[in-house]
Amino acid sequence: MFRRREPVPFAFVAEADRFRSNVTPPPRARLSRTQLIGQSMITLTVIGGLAGALLFGVPALQQDSSASNRVHQSEAAHR
Repeated sequence: MFRRREPVPFAFVAEADRFRSNVTPPPRARLSRTQLIGQSMITLTVIGGLAGALLFGVPALQQDSSASNRVHQSEAAHR
């Protein structure tokens, strides 16, 4: 960015893009073993549910060609 040559009523607005804080945030608290195991169990449950939905859902969405063959065979038997 280029620096403005004209005076700005609020100098901090012009300098805001270069502002750096000297205050560091506190370090993140580490998860306890119980919390880590709980989050892992939730993750495994969600992944297992998605895998189960795929396992049971994909065969249900496939078109059954044997049913159409049975209909044609039964029509031929009635003729």
